[in-house]
Amino acid sequence: MRSAALIAGAAATALVAAGAITYAVAEDSGGSSNSPTPTADSADAGFARDMAVHHQQAVEMSYIVRDRTKDVEVRRLAYDIAQTQANQRGMLLGWLDLWNLPKVSADPPMTWMGMGDMASGKDGALMPGMATNTELKKLNSLSGKPAEVFFLQLMTDHHKGGIHMAEGCVDKCRVGVEKRLAQGMVDAQQSEIQLMADMLKERGAKARS
Repeated sequence: MRSAALIAGAAATALVAAGAITYAVAEDSGGSSNSPTPTADSADAGFARDMAVHHQQAVEMSYIVRDRTKDVEVRRLAYDIAQTQANQRGMLLGWLDLWNLPKVSADPPMTWMGMGDMASGKDGALMPGMATNTELKKLNSLSGKPAEVFFLQLMTDHHKGGIHMAEGCVDKCRVGVEKRLAQGMVDAQQSEIQLMADMLKERGAKARS
């Protein structure tokens, strides 16, 4: 089926790219006089910290829906999102280790984008696109088609917020491989948003916004 092939292809491409990026980051951040090691308040560090948190919720939602539906297409998408974003999260946290920087900050999320006051953190939604605790609880309570639809709606919102953050890194980050990873996130998640729109349409639904 076309959507299954798109999902598998996107996931494979993302994982291969992730390996190359992991291998290259040391030279690009610490081994070149043209790319000094980022500071704790840099966009590079801020993006790494915030996107690691953002990705962790995507992984959580994906595993929730995997256990709430038997639909092969949705389960495959959820698995691929979980694997890709868990891999990317590991890289982001690994870079912070490489740069000898803390994984948490006293500053509000999105401060590195000049948007520290954008997300209130109300009900667990720390950054744009993130689901609230109430929404996660609801997803956990659903099964079958309702769970599929709600997951696709939540993940669409989540991807939109993630794209906004990744575009911020493309614009503000200085480490070349991190900028390329961020652009890869933008491209992959835009493609998945379209795929999820098609999947929602097949289920008689649409994105929430």
